[in-house]
Amino acid sequence: MKLYGYWRSSAAYRVRIALNLKGLSCEQQSVHLVKDGGQQHQDDYVALNAQHLVPTLVLDDGTALTQSLAIMDYLDGLSDSNPLLPKDAVARAQVQAMALSIACDIHPLNNLRVLQYLSKDLALSDEAKNAWYHHWIHTGFAAIEQQLQQHAGRFCFGDKPTLADVCLVPQVYNAERFKVPMDRYPNIVRICANCNALPAFMDALPENQPDAQ
Repeated sequence: MKLYGYWRSSAAYRVRIALNLKGLSCEQQSVHLVKDGGQQHQDDYVALNAQHLVPTLVLDDGTALTQSLAIMDYLDGLSDSNPLLPKDAVARAQVQAMALSIACDIHPLNNLRVLQYLSKDLALSDEAKNAWYHHWIHTGFAAIEQQLQQHAGRFCFGDKPTLADVCLVPQVYNAERFKVPMDRYPNIVRICANCNALPAFMDALPENQPDAQ
């Protein structure tokens, strides 16, 4: 397998964590999202991913899988070790709901192409752009913090990492990069610290990737 990603991409970061948790090896191919006008827009990459996004996982037979949650669902099916979702139907739905709230509600409003649009097309100042970023992070994290009060153990749901943790950690990493104050989210901060103490999460950190700059 070959994973096309970028060191700072939250979605690629999720897949790296999932690969590590599942104990799966994968060749990594960098797609620089800024250099050369964004390598994700080059024809050879668009042939793999029509959305011009990372990550893309290319299987040994050449099949290309896109969208991080779909990729992680595929990876979860390859190995029984460290399942990303509980077997219980209710718990499974609750974990998926938290993961989706991050991947579908928080992240899309704050990813690179949205921030570039705010700056370039709408001519927003850095101050206004950052206010946008902080607003949507706080809106999403407030709801997650409330959910964690009910479900969390050492991790988002109990005492083993799940898909929710895999999605939460990259989003917190980006929030901290944009200097979002995290003091009002003690459960999120605690859980991320527990995750980042694990090799699977440490090895996936953006600064630990070969293309980190």
